[in-house]
Amino acid sequence: MSAECSSYLNADKVLVSGFSCPRAGGDARAVFCCGFQDVKYCCDDPHSFFPYEHSYMWWLSVGALVGLSIAAVVLFAFIITVCVLCYLFISTKPGNKLDTGLSLQMAGTTC
Repeated sequence: MSAECSSYLNADKVLVSGFSCPRAGGDARAVFCCGFQDVKYCCDDPHSFFPYEHSYMWWLSVGALVGLSIAAVVLFAFIITVCVLCYLFISTKPGNKLDTGLSLQMAGTTC
């Protein structure tokens, strides 16, 4: 089984001629043509998108998890602070209004 990668223009606008997969001297399992319009390569997985090792993705995942964790802690602290402030606001309000000693009367009525 083999695949043909057609010629393409790389990122520097240089024409790269087409080639067959697997390449001579390359991995014999790389029988698929993978990549994008500006970079093509032979690979062993037809669903492969990047010609790089995937170890760098682990560090991106760890960085994303750390960032999301920090954001979650900040959001949690904000929500707790708002809840505490609301509780303090509600609990420190006077329970009843002060009595002024005046009775309310409707206009035009006499006591």
